[in-house]
Amino acid sequence: MRYTNSLVALFGATLITAASVAAQTPAADPSARLQAVLPADVAARVLATIADARAHDLPAAALENRALKFAAKGVAPADIERSVNAQADRMARAKNALQDARGTKPADDEVEAGAEAMRRGVDGAQVSALAKSAPSGRSLAVPLYVIGSLMDRGLPSDAALARVHDRLVNKASDADLQKLPNELPAQAAAGQAHKPSTTGTDLAATKRPANAGGRPSTVPANGGAHGRPAGAGASAGGHRPF
Repeated sequence: MRYTNSLVALFGATLITAASVAAQTPAADPSARLQAVLPADVAARVLATIADARAHDLPAAALENRALKFAAKGVAPADIERSVNAQADRMARAKNALQDARGTKPADDEVEAGAEAMRRGVDGAQVSALAKSAPSGRSLAVPLYVIGSLMDRGLPSDAALARVHDRLVNKASDADLQKLPNELPAQAAAGQAHKPSTTGTDLAATKRPANAGGRPSTVPANGGAHGRPAGAGASAGGHRPF
């Protein structure tokens, strides 16, 4: 019996030790993965950009994933480097815009969503204005992604901001906001020159008409610009600029 109890105790201790080691073992090091898929000089610069983003409390993992995703798609290393640099800059501006507007540190998903909105042409003043006018404590991740999706479907930035702003002040849920692209007039969807890319939630194609809203006084316009951001390259296979 004593021998059996000793075996049980030894087995239990082994399991505890194995679990402890597993908990302390980091996931696959993204730096090693980037070094494996990018030329050494490009990988070094991309990793330096990611490290700088992490030091400034930006969602660095999103930059790592961005680089790996484009590498898997066969995007040229130089374009990947430019994309990571541009996105890191947009993240920094989005974080500042959100933090200045609310006085609190934004969540990582809000920073990522803000950067994606800026990639489509929304400027920092518009992001700040939206944050100031939104209900207190409301996450802006989905609203900002929806703005980008509306712009992908043909709306200028001020009109897209106005639609989301109006729903936010009426306390629409994230699920309700995600329906907005379905409500674009047919001519807006027909007028776009490219297919929308999916960011965050996959928003459905436009089908049902709705009246376009005006720009609220709290949301500044930027002339409806939603073109290609400076410094962004084009991915392989005719995808959107990144």
